[in-house]
Amino acid sequence: MPAPSSSPSPAASPAVTATAPDPSPAQGSDSASGSGSGSGSGLRSGLGPVALVISAGISVQFGAALAVMIMPRAGAAGVVTLRLAAAAIVLLLLCRPKVRGYSRSDWGTVLAFGVAMAGMNGLFYQSIDRIPLGPAVTLEVLGPLALSVIVSRRLVNVLWAGLALGGVVLLSGHGGGGLGFGSLDPLGAAFALGAGAMWAAYIVFSARTGRRFPQADGLALAMAVAAVISLPLGIAEAGSDLLVPSTLALGLGVAVLSSVLPYTLELLALRRMPAPTFAILMSLEPAIAATAGFLVLNQAMSALDALAIALVIAASMGAVRSQIRRKAA
Repeated sequence: MPAPSSSPSPAASPAVTATAPDPSPAQGSDSASGSGSGSGSGLRSGLGPVALVISAGISVQFGAALAVMIMPRAGAAGVVTLRLAAAAIVLLLLCRPKVRGYSRSDWGTVLAFGVAMAGMNGLFYQSIDRIPLGPAVTLEVLGPLALSVIVSRRLVNVLWAGLALGGVVLLSGHGGGGLGFGSLDPLGAAFALGAGAMWAAYIVFSARTGRRFPQADGLALAMAVAAVISLPLGIAEAGSDLLVPSTLALGLGVAVLSSVLPYTLELLALRRMPAPTFAILMSLEPAIAATAGFLVLNQAMSALDALAIALVIAASMGAVRSQIRRKAA
């Protein structure tokens, strides 16, 4: 990806993400390097971003399960503060992002990305403090699914989103040990839906940030913004409990699993795939969350849960195949 300039290039226009843009210069170089190397190379280049998204989903959901275990120590807002602050410190130390040479529009994008990140995390952790992990993620994923339908210009994406939504609806009635939406805490469900809306905004601004800033510099800066936003809320709820060494260590683990690793992987993936396809792949999150809940939190899965997961995976596989065929065309 080219170094940022004081004025964004046309490829970095804020409108490009919502319209499934043509490859950016960085994407173009990837395509060029793969040209002439056969269909196997094209297949690998198509599956690479998909592997990044799936790895990110596994990391973030197991991190969320760990976060549930430490909420009694620091509360939902305290866990969010630990997660975002630790992630910001790690990313700033690793990336050492430059702060000069960017336009006002670039900084506006980073600020919006940070606000979306803070809102998504804060609302989601308030949700899983009140309802089980599986239903919370099921409700949250409706945001990316809605985004995939709204911004997509291809009928096939609408069809795959519809299939994924069917799996999400089926899982919603049985995920989290048989708890359906009717038995959920209404405030917890509302928080999950709000987190889904912020997740959709996160997808859009993550893609824009990836095009405007080199490497993970934009992510590091946005994470710092999110940490600053969450800090007063965390201090108000947890106070000095945030400084207990064991809580700090667990918070660092949550930060790595739920922020540093997945956000970096997702940012890299969004440089290589359109936002609608990324949003449909996010439908895997309820399946991953159900698995994490089963393995870490002892939340059982029923046969209907497995059927719902199969529908979601089938939709995601269809989205993957559509993207590979589009690249090959």
